[in-house]
Amino acid sequence: MTIDRTANLLGAVGLAVADRIEEAAIEAMNRAGETPAALVVIGYGLGPSNDQLRRVLGLSHPGTVRLVDRLVADGLVERHEGADKRAIALHLTKAGQRVRETLLKGRLAAIRPLLTPLTKSEQDALAGLLHKLLLSLPASDPDRCRLCRLCDDSVCFDCPIPADFREQGTSS
Repeated sequence: MTIDRTANLLGAVGLAVADRIEEAAIEAMNRAGETPAALVVIGYGLGPSNDQLRRVLGLSHPGTVRLVDRLVADGLVERHEGADKRAIALHLTKAGQRVRETLLKGRLAAIRPLLTPLTKSEQDALAGLLHKLLLSLPASDPDRCRLCRLCDDSVCFDCPIPADFREQGTSS
């Protein structure tokens, strides 16, 4: 098997996973794009500022402000005073926490069927290979945060790319 065939197969699986994640997000909150990721990132509970969220999501400042405004209008996010008084801190409301939980459960439920053709041993081998692949990805904290923007921190142990979402900027 050539590396190009393997790369092609991985690309197809990657698209299947991405499509399933998008469908789960639409089902959970009638939104796709970076809106679900924003809810997940804010839900880590570190009180990110608009600028920190912007950096993780890779959005423009105005795009992030509009996104946060929508989440606030939907009753999913609240703005609080930040630690340095110049920035706001974003936190989920109880409704936002419920939607985040539904979103993350739906994400895993959408991906899990792709693994069912594999035996337990094959699933373990794949997990090891995925861990190794993730270890080889960019090592900067912003890159790791971007990769983890939809991760379920309740099931991810021994993370190969631990990201510190607190280091993603300081201003609003």
